[in-house]
Amino acid sequence: MDGGVVSLVVAILILAMFLFVAILLTGKRGYHFDIKAYQARFLAIENKLKKDNPTSFTVSIIEGDKLLDKAMIEMGLPGKTMGERLKKSGTRFSNLNAVWRAHKLRNAIAHESDFEVSYKQAFNAIEIYKQALKDLGAI
Repeated sequence: MDGGVVSLVVAILILAMFLFVAILLTGKRGYHFDIKAYQARFLAIENKLKKDNPTSFTVSIIEGDKLLDKAMIEMGLPGKTMGERLKKSGTRFSNLNAVWRAHKLRNAIAHESDFEVSYKQAFNAIEIYKQALKDLGAI
C-alpha cells in the first residue's frame, strides 16, 4: 500500500474512535422531547396540588414521579425500574440526591399503607420533579 493511503486509513480510524468515545460519554443527547406535551402534563400535576386536599398531595407526587420516569425511559436510560435508571443517570440531574428523596417519598406512599404526606413535602417533591424534567430537557 502507498504511504498516503495508509495515513488516510489511520486518520479515519482515529476519527472513528474519537466519535465513538464522544457518543459514549454524552449518551443520547440527540433525543428531542415533545416539550409542549410534557409542559402541559406537568402543569396539570402542579394544578392538582391543593393545600386543602390531602389526597392531592399523594396523587401529585405519584404523577410527577411517573412523568419523570417516562422521560428517562424515552431518552433511553437503561434499567427495569426507575431506581435502576436513576443509578445510571450519571450527571444528568443538577441534584440527583433530591431526585432520589422525591422518588423514595413516592415509594413510601405506594408501599406503606399508613404513610401520610404533608403539603410541604408534596410541594417540595413537585419542585424537585420540575427541576429534574428541566435538567433532562423535557420541560
